Amino acid sequence: MTHFPRVARGVHSYPRDDSDPAPLGLGVVGLHEGRTALLAAYRTRGVRPVAGCDLDPVARAEVGAEVPEVAMTASYADLLAREDVRIVGVYTPDHLHAEHIIAAFEAGKDVVCTKPIVNDLGAAREVLAAGRRTGRRLLVGQSTRFFESFRRQRAAFERGEVGDVEVVEAHYTHRMDWYYDRAPWIVDGTDWVYLGLSHPLDLLRWYLGPIATVSAVGSRSALARTHGCASFDIYSVNATTVDGRIGRVFGHYGTHELPRARNSIECLLYGAAGTSMAQYHDMRYLHTAPDGTEVVEDMLYEYRHYHFNNEVHGMHYGEFANYLQYFADALTSGADHSPDLTEGIETFCLMEAVRRSALAGGAPVDVAELLEQVKC
Repeated sequence: MTHFPRVARGVHSYPRDDSDPAPLGLGVVGLHEGRTALLAAYRTRGVRPVAGCDLDPVARAEVGAEVPEVAMTASYADLLAREDVRIVGVYTPDHLHAEHIIAAFEAGKDVVCTKPIVNDLGAAREVLAAGRRTGRRLLVGQSTRFFESFRRQRAAFERGEVGDVEVVEAHYTHRMDWYYDRAPWIVDGTDWVYLGLSHPLDLLRWYLGPIATVSAVGSRSALARTHGCASFDIYSVNATTVDGRIGRVFGHYGTHELPRARNSIECLLYGAAGTSMAQYHDMRYLHTAPDGTEVVEDMLYEYRHYHFNNEVHGMHYGEFANYLQYFADALTSGADHSPDLTEGIETFCLMEAVRRSALAGGAPVDVAELLEQVKC
């Protein structure tokens, strides 16, 4: 089954061959965002969409019409009882993640959960304990890591092309009118530090490792005030690692975008041997060559249909397919994967430290103290 036109040479999926193991069944709870995961699974060789769950009958009907061979249900218990579901994708509102993850673990399922996996310390303790008790595995769906330009940046980093990373600078800026309309629970049910800011904070920790302290300030844009948003939607963060390196993160979710000048997500690595930057929504990877010249790799034309399904830059199809296949490979082979449950909880503690610091007007917060409360 194909849900996207094969136009450019770079449009690709994961073709099956006779040596591949049987694909793992995917059941998704939360079809507003989870729809993308179900559709993306068709681009993998290792994952097969089999079930979708949502309390909203309209969502079930609309997604069911797109994937008629996928069973739809309003009962999460029924989805978990299916023997053909091996992986559960959790794409429900943030405050429901813990109960949905724990139920899946206890039903013997492995889990992909959209970021953040939790948004409070009590839930973090419960999910971590459930993972340890059941031995089930979890992948945090940090989609940015699996976007083509960020994959290339990471591969170059692992080859040592930038040398030891000395500073990481990351941002995510995006106007979110549409998100308030789609997910009204964000107004008082979560914080933008767990939503948009989770992307650059994850990138920060991915490259710098454990963060010792953060100092953050926040404010509310006109858009946030109009919607009555309880949390800050503008954040500026300074972070320091255990070994004294520094990172900076910025997020703004009521901005008037200037995409020609700045991409929505950018990650800059300043290393001892070079500098690199990955960009999203554009698909550029920029880096210094050994002779000091600047190299620009632009894959957008080649990979547009795989990642976006069309010329509109959005919906994450390619990133979801990439992380579903990556997780399936890890489950099948027994290999480690990242970000796993422990790393996801550690990144949650980083987010929580940022939130607390911003509410305290920039007072430094020790991340280790939060980790100790979770016993991560």
